[in-house]
Amino acid sequence: MPARTHATVSVRATSVWRLRLARELPRYLLYALATAGLLASFRFAIAPPRPRIERATAPSSAPIDRAGEGFAALFARAYLTWDSAHPEAHRLALAPFLGSSMEPEVGSQPPESGEQAVLWAQVVQARSMPHGRLYTVAAQTDASGLLYLTVPVARTPAGALALAGYPAFVGAPAFTSAVLATHLSEVEDPALSTVATRSLRNYLSRSGTELAADLTTHARVTLPGAPLVLDSLQSLRWSSYGRSVIAVVQAHDERNAHYTLAYEIQVASVGGRWEVSAIQTNPYNQPPVAE
Repeated sequence: MPARTHATVSVRATSVWRLRLARELPRYLLYALATAGLLASFRFAIAPPRPRIERATAPSSAPIDRAGEGFAALFARAYLTWDSAHPEAHRLALAPFLGSSMEPEVGSQPPESGEQAVLWAQVVQARSMPHGRLYTVAAQTDASGLLYLTVPVARTPAGALALAGYPAFVGAPAFTSAVLATHLSEVEDPALSTVATRSLRNYLSRSGTELAADLTTHARVTLPGAPLVLDSLQSLRWSSYGRSVIAVVQAHDERNAHYTLAYEIQVASVGGRWEVSAIQTNPYNQPPVAE
């Protein structure tokens, strides 16, 4: 007869706080999750997250190459100037610009009659190319009017300027109607209006001695080449950065030609009175001196 087995029961002492913790832990976790959710909602309501925008760094503009601009303007003059009575002159003028792979006269062939002269030529736009710069030259001609010619210019390893391809006739750089600042506030100080009007009258008339009475100690002002008579001050407004005023005036010259002109006058309050430190330009190309 097989022996009977008896179940055994063991008794182990457990702290009451452990029993309570095991029973209450799920509820505490639920409370913690709920609290975290409320805090997150509160944070988003006060300071909602914003997408991070990576701002592309603008490429640094290449330095202005005055020699390259002059080279392009000289080429445009030679290219657009011709006289059918002297065709050889056109070929000789373009010969220094030719490359070994270019057509004679840079691929141009003037008409069999007539002539054309360039009255003036000026670079009005430039952009970088992989191997140089592309200049847009405005050229006023006596026969074809105002023309715009792009001229590709490169520099050789030795630094010499060279034509980098054929030219092209293009349209003018885009422009639109005038955009005037309308948000500027009017100057309401009569004393400042008086000083601005008086200084502009003396400035336009080239009255340097009288103008000096309204200038600061370190003012940088040079007088205009031809005198003008100030007729009226049309408006006087504070500039956007508040340290100068914009004066729109009407004036006329000795031939009775009338103009509407705008001048920015840099002003400073010195010892309770307004003084002028600059008018429209900075002739010394230096930052203004603080008074």
